Amino acid sequence: MDRVLVTGAQGCIGAWVVRKLIERGHEVVTYDLSTDLARLDLISPGLDRRGLRQETGRIEDTERLKTLVREQGVGHIVHLAAVLMPYCQANPVSGGLINVVGTLNVFEAARDAGRPVRVVYASSSAVWGPEDAYEARPLNEGDQARPATHYGVFKYANEENARVFYSSNGISSVGLRPWAVYGPGRDAGLTADPTLAMRAAAERKPFHIRISGFMDMQYVGDVAETFLHCLFADLSGAHVFNLVGDILRMEDLPGMLETLRPGAQGLITCGGNAVPVAYKMDDSALRRHVPGIPRTSFEDGMRETVEIFERAR
Repeated sequence: MDRVLVTGAQGCIGAWVVRKLIERGHEVVTYDLSTDLARLDLISPGLDRRGLRQETGRIEDTERLKTLVREQGVGHIVHLAAVLMPYCQANPVSGGLINVVGTLNVFEAARDAGRPVRVVYASSSAVWGPEDAYEARPLNEGDQARPATHYGVFKYANEENARVFYSSNGISSVGLRPWAVYGPGRDAGLTADPTLAMRAAAERKPFHIRISGFMDMQYVGDVAETFLHCLFADLSGAHVFNLVGDILRMEDLPGMLETLRPGAQGLITCGGNAVPVAYKMDDSALRRHVPGIPRTSFEDGMRETVEIFERAR
């Protein structure tokens, strides 16, 4: 069985992907800045990690990544290493080196591996512009990307580069466009605030959600499972798919947490700008090409998240 390389394995989605791969019996190589797997400890403290090999390095290091893929017998890559929207807005040059050059390195490593290597990578719904830039309907993959942030531009560039790598080198890939991923392990980035509010409710602590308006909320367990469905799907070409969860107005979250854990509404407040990304999306293309994609309701995902945080205390 080919080894699976997971870049950005320390992140929220990365930890869940590693957990699910190990549970399925795959040999996993992680590549990140350090070997700290605190998020994996949170979501699966008793996991048997004998099939896990950890490597450290920067995603911008072209030769390190090429050598790793070639010498470790990697046949599949889940590429999640990236910096998030606020960082890219403040630091577009270094953000571009990590998010764009880093992704080019992954595809070059696949190209030069000496064996077929399949790539599944995290794009983002940030390729869309604000809601008012589009018609009042769910957006599909044929609609025009109009990113309003450097982060969104970088993700769109990755989609286009993936297309060229397939046409030029035959590397099959799938780029997935999550919106707001939530759940245990999500603790970084502006759209982590809903999860941080859930943790605060579990710990009976105050928390202010810094964003308002509507977001498409996608449970991290479902997102990780979708990455694996796409990784092992019999699907050639360079594909890009929207991910869809449940649309939630941030101002309603404190009341939902109150229903789940009485007293939470007095601790959780909400206020700030809306995220400048259209939130109505159509995921029928993903479900048509890759059957069996799971979707956990927001109520169930919120409940599971709070319970895991309570157990972690």
